[in-house]
Amino acid sequence: MNTTPKGPPLTTNVDTPAQAGPREWLGLAVLALPTLLLSIDVSVLHLAVPHIGAALDPSASQMLWIIDIYGFLIAGFLVTMGTLGDRIGRRKLLLIGAAAFGVASLAAVFADGPATLIAARAAMGLAGATLMPSTLALIMNMFHDARQRGVAIAVWVTMFSVGIALGPVVGGAMLEYFWWGSVFLLGVPIMALLLVAGPLLLPEYRDEEAGGLDLTSAALSLAAILPVIYGLKEIANDGFGAVPVATLVVGLVVGVLFVRRQRSLESPLMDLALFRTPTFRTALVTLLLSMLVAGGTYLMVTQFLQLVGGLTPMKAGLWLLPAAFALIVTAVVSPMAASRFRPAYVVAAGLAVSAVGHLTLFLADSSSGIAQVVTGFAFVYAGGGPLIALGTDIVVGSAPPERAGGAAALSETSTELGMALGVALLGSLGAAVYQAGVKVPEGAPEYAGDTLAGAVEAARGLPAEAASGLLASARDVFTDGLNIVGGIGALVAVASAVLVAVVVKLPPTGAGEGADETEGPADVAAPVGAEG
Repeated sequence: MNTTPKGPPLTTNVDTPAQAGPREWLGLAVLALPTLLLSIDVSVLHLAVPHIGAALDPSASQMLWIIDIYGFLIAGFLVTMGTLGDRIGRRKLLLIGAAAFGVASLAAVFADGPATLIAARAAMGLAGATLMPSTLALIMNMFHDARQRGVAIAVWVTMFSVGIALGPVVGGAMLEYFWWGSVFLLGVPIMALLLVAGPLLLPEYRDEEAGGLDLTSAALSLAAILPVIYGLKEIANDGFGAVPVATLVVGLVVGVLFVRRQRSLESPLMDLALFRTPTFRTALVTLLLSMLVAGGTYLMVTQFLQLVGGLTPMKAGLWLLPAAFALIVTAVVSPMAASRFRPAYVVAAGLAVSAVGHLTLFLADSSSGIAQVVTGFAFVYAGGGPLIALGTDIVVGSAPPERAGGAAALSETSTELGMALGVALLGSLGAAVYQAGVKVPEGAPEYAGDTLAGAVEAARGLPAEAASGLLASARDVFTDGLNIVGGIGALVAVASAVLVAVVVKLPPTGAGEGADETEGPADVAAPVGAEG
């Protein structure tokens, strides 16, 4: 296998992998910045929606596209961009994406109409799809020691959750003092720093023997993922209907065609051989299921804090920080634990902790107060740290070095799809529980029976007694939905813990020579370096 070394070769002895130095750790800090930015951008836009509506006067359809087009294109292009990075160079693709994201952010800042903002958000999504798999694949090239790589991935993944928690806080502060376009300004200095520091601190890696990018496969990938994501989001918003179900079916049919084409190509867009490894499959499925319950739980908890607990978006974001901090601690500690115990046991123990958190949410009621819900959510996140850190390492490390970008894209796609499924399925379940149980007083607007937010809005125009009764019923029934989501999360966490403990047979990362490692990530030290 020929790669493109740009500096002195590193050791290839799997028993004594090269240790990362200050340059690699500084490079990790650079790679963490776009991850933080992308996660902030996911949550910050929702706060700006009322301001955008007042300034640009978009139609309801245009507003939905402003919100959704970014995530649609990230999910749709992850597989293509991950594989493209393997072919043209991961650092090159990262820097191209960073420049494009910065320019698109500026376009969003100064958008003068809905169509312009939609186009800018689409460009941001396309550029964002280059960043996540490139950063993760580069980490695999920079950190060859299993324990150091585990810590590096733990730092990388925790930045995403920190960004989600900080989004409402940062966005709320910026919207309080500046105009709506300011929320997109964060991308400009961060991407500028990446463009300056990237060539100095990040290595280059590409597969010289890879074939050309199959554009038909790229089109099929996009045509499979986008209808699925769209259908799931529509189901989450409006329930099961002919159009969202039809789009799901179309996406699944195109997905079958995509898989059949990959089997016939010498250099496929997605390496299906990776799925033959039980460890790879188990880690990917567990990540998908965990992100599913995490997405649904996050949706329910954030609404609970604001609509049942009465917190502003900024204060709700602050209450989410303990969960983000718990995730950081467990994600960073888990690689150290994996040096003494089997990674599968560390992940399973974390999932057991998550199950405790879900059970705490299952037992909450509308009068429990914010503390119980925040505590339960913190346990959920704390238990997810080992899975995200070690599971991501297992997924990407299972691939040969030349396929790390494609494996990273699969890991990210699993995460994105899991979050979308969680919002769609568990969000729809919570909505169904609410609509079936809420007691809407006579004379209240019809939308009070659709969502808790609608009930809160409707209560403002009702007499005091009717408003009090509506809010009490709405909050109680919404909490019932949270309880059900918590119960499902607990069952999924326990089942996932058992699955990982039984299937994944990797030895402790500190086992050293003679360890019985039959499959999983190898400490491959490819000759890489930094291009001056």
